[in-house]
Amino acid sequence: MSASILIADDDINIVQALRFLMEKEGYRVRVATDGEAALAAVAEHRPDVVLLDVMMPRRNGFDVCKSIRADHEFTGTRIIMLSAKGLTGERNRGLSAGADDYVTKPFSTRELLARVKQMLDSTAAPMPKRPRSAR
Repeated sequence: MSASILIADDDINIVQALRFLMEKEGYRVRVATDGEAALAAVAEHRPDVVLLDVMMPRRNGFDVCKSIRADHEFTGTRIIMLSAKGLTGERNRGLSAGADDYVTKPFSTRELLARVKQMLDSTAAPMPKRPRSAR
């Protein structure tokens, strides 16, 4: 069975480009255009990888990421955050929220695809535990 990808982004151009690319690689793709829809899609479809935009309506990517990580049913779900904010503090905030990777826009679609493939290949081996962020 092919891996499943959730693209959670409100930019239709990015969604279309990523959907085309991921489907061309044989992945099953779902799309959510806001944070609430992204959480609902994760709960319903249990994607292997979530491509998660930081700035979305109804709930930002940081909150969505934290919610996914708070639910132990989704421990194996990998999250790549996508953001136009490339500052070190923003990147650290994404990784602290539980993202497995953080990619700044604009990005190379080939590089993003390589990161997705690498994450999917690594799911066969257990992922190292991430330290929990201080609250």
